[in-house]
Amino acid sequence: MLQLKNVSVRFGGLTAVNNVTLAVGTQDVVGLVGPNGAGKTTLFNAISGLVRPTSGEITFDGADVMRAPMYKRARMGIGRTFQVPQPMHELTVRQNLAVAQRFGTGSVDQKKIDEILEFTSLAGKAARNAATELALTELKALEVAKALATNPKLLLLDEVFAGLETTGKRHFMSMLKNLHDKFSVGIIIIEHDIETISNLCQRVAVLNFGELIAEGTPEEVFRDPAVIKSYTGGGHA
Repeated sequence: MLQLKNVSVRFGGLTAVNNVTLAVGTQDVVGLVGPNGAGKTTLFNAISGLVRPTSGEITFDGADVMRAPMYKRARMGIGRTFQVPQPMHELTVRQNLAVAQRFGTGSVDQKKIDEILEFTSLAGKAARNAATELALTELKALEVAKALATNPKLLLLDEVFAGLETTGKRHFMSMLKNLHDKFSVGIIIIEHDIETISNLCQRVAVLNFGELIAEGTPEEVFRDPAVIKSYTGGGHA
C-alpha cells in the first residue's frame, strides 16, 4: 500500500528526514518511535502532503504521490491526525466530520458519520461546539473521527495518547485495538510510550536524527543497543 524509498526532507541546512525506506500494508499496525526531534512528524507530513520531500519516492497503492496535494492523497486513502487537536471552530462535532468527509471523499454520508460518532464515543456530543465544549479526551477522539470520516486505507496517528490521563489512555487503547479490524485500515502510530506501542503494534520503526535505525517486532527493536542508546543520549533534546 504505502512505499517510501530513500525519502529525505531538508529545511535549508537542516536534514529532518534522511534517506528513509519503509513499507506499510493494509494489515499492518506500525509504531513509529524515536526521541523528540527525530523526524517522526516530519515524515507524517511528507506522507500526507503537508511538506514535499527533497528527494526519494513515495507511492501509495502503486501510484506516485510525491507531487500530489493533500486533498488528492486524502481521496486516495491517506488519513491523519495531528498531535495538537485542530477542531474546526464554530462548527459542531457532526459538522467537523461532514467537512472532513467531503474533503476526503467528495461527498457526505450521514449514516457513515453516525457510525464513526458511535465508534469514537462522540454520538452524545454530536451537536456540541467542537472547539469550545469538548474535553481533551473528546478532542483527541474527534481527531480520530475526522480522519476516519475521510474513508482512509491508511491512518497516520500522531501521538493520540499525549496529555491523556490513565482513563483516557485506557479508552483510546481499546478503541484503537478495534479500529484496525472494524474499518479495515492500516495504521502508523507515533507514540513515546514503549508499553503502549508494544501492546498495539506488530512492527516498530525507529527514527533518530531523521534516519531509520531499526525496524522489527517490538521485542526485537526495544532490545536493540542502537535504539536504547538513542533514548538515553543519542537523540535531540
